[in-house]
Amino acid sequence: MSRRFWSNVLAVAYREARVVRHDQAFLGVVLMQPIMMLVIFGLVLSNKPANVPWAVLDRSAGASARRLVAEVQATGYFRPFRSIGSYDEARDLLQRGKALAVLVIPKDFRRDVERGRPQVQLLLDGSDPLSAARIGAYVAEVAGAFATRLVPASARHVAPRLPGPIDVRQRFWFNPTLSDRVFFLAAFAGMLLTNLCLSVTSGALVGEREMGTYEQMLALPTTPLEIVLGKLVPYVVVCYGLLLFAVLSSGLVFGIWPQGSWFALLAITLPFVLASLAIGVLVSVLAQTTAQSVFITVFFIMPSFVLSGVMYPYQFMPRGVRDLGGLFPLRWYQIALRRIVERGGGFAEVLGPALALGGLFALLLVLIRWRMRPRLG
Repeated sequence: MSRRFWSNVLAVAYREARVVRHDQAFLGVVLMQPIMMLVIFGLVLSNKPANVPWAVLDRSAGASARRLVAEVQATGYFRPFRSIGSYDEARDLLQRGKALAVLVIPKDFRRDVERGRPQVQLLLDGSDPLSAARIGAYVAEVAGAFATRLVPASARHVAPRLPGPIDVRQRFWFNPTLSDRVFFLAAFAGMLLTNLCLSVTSGALVGEREMGTYEQMLALPTTPLEIVLGKLVPYVVVCYGLLLFAVLSSGLVFGIWPQGSWFALLAITLPFVLASLAIGVLVSVLAQTTAQSVFITVFFIMPSFVLSGVMYPYQFMPRGVRDLGGLFPLRWYQIALRRIVERGGGFAEVLGPALALGGLFALLLVLIRWRMRPRLG
């Protein structure tokens, strides 16, 4: 190749480098994304249980039962336990995600301890197989080292107590076989819709700006809110079509159908789709070019997948990071999906996520309207 060829290549490269150097949005994303990933994968994510919500159904009310609960609590993996009085309350807590485990201590626990044959039951939320297996293993480890009989004080210098492990009978609800396929496919629709919503709308307004039609659109007798909602409606229809594909493909191919209300599934999808589309519109309003909108969208998609709980249980995250994940619509939608698909929930079980998604959508509309208003004057 001639010297002129390489000279032209270097000239174009120099010009492009000058453009990139002044692209603050691109440089910001290039700098922040690796830092964000380093923090998430280095400090936040871990397979070790932490902050596990659990409950205790103690029918014994004896000293041995209290000691067992105290030793489980002392592992540091669990939040302060919640005392309950019936199996119905236990199922309700597991179904609503308020507890991942329920320890059931039988009425004759003290007598069984004295006889050296104690048993307890551990009810686990099997909708997240990894969490259920880990939690069950830690409780079984504590029970295996539990001393059922104390020796007299005069003999404690010989051996403080005689070991007598407790038999933990584990029962997994909602996913008895601990199938990973059920866990991932339950939130399959949420991942598809998040990717679609953020991708298709992030370039909507910035594309109008690049084509020179943005100011013409704002000059129409419409408010910014009307413009935004008008741009979202066609994509809402597309999203429902994608939802139908996700549900039918999971059911027909793998036999995983929603166990709860289909109407609740359709209802909770609307505020999620609107909130996710609104994030894309906000990105489009903030970005100056299509390239910037693409980079900012990627910046939103990755944390949304990681911090929402679709691939990793959000209950195990540190409190500050767990709260940050609540700002992403996918967090609340995946909670609703798991309650409907795996736990057989209905409208009552998804009311909380629906209110959270509605609040996020309203906040995003306020931000979009505030950002677009100066351009009208």
